[in-house]
Formats: sequence, structure tokens, C-alpha cells
Amino acid sequence: MPHKRLRSLAIILLVVALTGIGGVLAQSDGKVTFLSTQFNVVEESDTFREILTGFGGEAEFIPSEEGPAIDLLRAESESGEGTTDVIGALHGTFPPLANDDLLFDLTDLLNTIEADYDLNDAYVELGKLGTEDYQYYIPWMQATYVMAANVDALQYLPEGADINALTWDQFAEWSKNIYDQTGEAKVGFPVKGLFHRFLEGYIYPSYTGGMVTGFKSPEAVTMFEFLRDDLWPYVHPQSINYDFMQQPLLSGEVLVAFDHTARLRDAFEQEPDQFVAFPAPSGPAGLGYMPVVVGLGIPYTSPNPDGAEALIQYLSEPSTQGTVLANLGFFPVVAGAEISDLSAGMQKIADAVQSQATTETAIPALLPVGLGERGGEINEIYRNAFTRIIQDGEDIQTVLDEEGASLQSLLDETGAPCWVPDAPSEGPCQLQ
Repeated sequence: MPHKRLRSLAIILLVVALTGIGGVLAQSDGKVTFLSTQFNVVEESDTFREILTGFGGEAEFIPSEEGPAIDLLRAESESGEGTTDVIGALHGTFPPLANDDLLFDLTDLLNTIEADYDLNDAYVELGKLGTEDYQYYIPWMQATYVMAANVDALQYLPEGADINALTWDQFAEWSKNIYDQTGEAKVGFPVKGLFHRFLEGYIYPSYTGGMVTGFKSPEAVTMFEFLRDDLWPYVHPQSINYDFMQQPLLSGEVLVAFDHTARLRDAFEQEPDQFVAFPAPSGPAGLGYMPVVVGLGIPYTSPNPDGAEALIQYLSEPSTQGTVLANLGFFPVVAGAEISDLSAGMQKIADAVQSQATTETAIPALLPVGLGERGGEINEIYRNAFTRIIQDGEDIQTVLDEEGASLQSLLDETGAPCWVPDAPSEGPCQLQ
């Protein structure tokens, strides 16, 4: 339809204006244009650009949010002329790109890479997006979220508690002990940052065994009662303003925190002896945790597909993967990554990640899949439920019923089937 084409061209013109990249230029100068939804914080972008200087060719790194990235690739496909050579994004970003038939099959490239390096088999399988033999993306890196504590907080652990095998009840007791002994709430969460991942991938699976289907279940009500009554009274009130937890940890404003591994990194790098990392606690259903898988794809409209393949090979090298871990806190997906020079602080985080993933009752919860450019809406639904219940004091079941209706509408309208840890569904995922 004409209005769609106008919108598509407007998106291309906007990106050209913002980045100075034009299709003709991209095709003529041999440059590889790398569009990424990761490392889109200024400091992270600058660090990653330094890593890209080791690539044999010229690579231009363009950070983007997920929605605009999807819109751009669709617009480039409609116009038949692209500026993007490589797309780096979370696993959940790729299904809508695949549904629109925007990506090359990278099976041959995968075989070339695996002739030299062993990529994580589970993540390679994820990159097939449920097909038998079409490789939509090459696994790039992985991350997750863990807990961190100042060693000064360890004295307040409940008697007999193992920090590497805590329950949420024990964690709440620990939080209360800190408050009782110090007179301050010293536990922190990045409510302004990636807190929706805590709700989706950690506390919900730990109590309900899933992410979506049990959203308004009795187990979810129990979980919110726990958050409201047992934990949140001992959470630092400034948590609503925290983006990253590394600075509140370093300043001593909080003694215990939850966050993305990359957003705890500075604390562990600057004062490795002062902090410990440990797995998230377990709930009645198990230890919910979110493995964050990031992939690399090549759009059909890439003006430099050969350069794109070369860049993906460079990013798959063990030395590059080790450098990304050491400098940006994202973990390798290739065996033998060079981490011998990993700092003491990052080694602590790496050990916690390994312990969390290998816990017998671990419940891996993938990032939302199949929502496309509407992926941000599910995050807002979980955040709204938290805000209304914990901050505004509304009735738990009423809030969950109302926000659950919004969640069901989102799933129905996008057609998104259930994803792990919820059981597979025929058609859109359905709340219980």
C-alpha cells in the first residue's frame, strides 16, 4: 500500500540523515555496516568500537533500539536497497525478521566457523528458529543476570544459609536482617533499568514455573504478596531511580543487588575483593533465570555480504569473544574463548553465571519471542503490574486480571506462541 511505502522510505531517509550512510556509499567503499540492538549505551558503544578496530576491514557500528532496527530492515527490503550488512540482536528479535523473509541462510557460514571453533550447540539450534536446516543467525554472545553483594553484607545472612543456594524466603530474611542491624534498607534493584527482566525471567518462573501462562495465577498472587510484604519493605527506596546497580554498590548505598552481568562489571573490576557474585534465589517452582542469547544475521539487502560474513567470523573468534567478556561482560558462545587474562572480579561473575545455569532446579526463561516491534509492550505490562501492586498498593488479583487481559490481547494480536519456560502452544499463547 502507498502509505506503507512512504513510511518505509521515511525511515530510510531518517537513518541516512542520522548516520550519514547511503546505499550507494555502502556498496562502493567496502565498509561493513553493523546495526546492533546491543551495546547501545554510549560507553558500551565506544568500547565495542575499539574492539572492532581489530577487524581486518572497515566496520561501522550503529547502535539501535529493537523497534527501529526491525522497521529499518523491513523498509530496506521494501525499497530493494539496503544499508545494513549485519544485524546483531537478541534471539527474540529474529522471528519477525524471519517471518518477513528478510535474512540469508547462514548454514554455509556456520559450517565454515565450526570447522575451526565449536559453537554452543543449543544456541546454534536456537538460531534455526524451529526449522531443520535454515540458519537465520549465528550465535554471537550470551549474558544473564545475577546477584551481587558487598562482603560486609555476608555477616547478616540467615543462620545456615548458603549464599550459592538461597531461597527467596532466605533472601528476604537476609534483607530484613540488614535493615534491622544497620537501620537502612540496603538491597537494590534496577527498577528504572532492566527490572522487567527480573519480573519475567526470575521471580515469575521461580513461583509459577513459567513466564506468561501463569501471569494471573494463584501462584503469581503468592509471589506478589511475598514481594509486597516480605521483600520490598527492605529494598532501598532509591531503587525506583536506579538504571545500573554497579554505582550504588560502589558507593555503598546498597549492599546487595540484582542486575545484568554487564551492569555489575564496573563494581567487580574496581573493587574485586569487596564484592561477591552469586546465583539468583530459588522459589517454590525452582530457580528462574534468564539466559540472554544474542545472534548475528545478514539481511538479503546487504550491500556487502562478503564483508558481513568476514565480520561475523571475526566476532566468532575465541580471542574476540574473550575480549568482549573482559571489556563488556557478555559471555562467549564458542568453546576455548581466551579468558586466561580475565580479571579476578569478572571471574567471580563468571563463576556465578555457571553455578546459576547448572543448578539442578534451574528454570531457563528465554526473552519474549514472536512479538516483533511490539516487544516493549510486554515489558510495560509486567512493570505496570509491579507498580500498581507494590508502589500504589492496589489489589493483587484485580491488577493481575486487568494487566493479564492486556497481555492476552498482545499475544492474540501478534500471534506469538508460548516460549520457554512455558509449554509450546498451537496458536497464540494463552494465560491460564
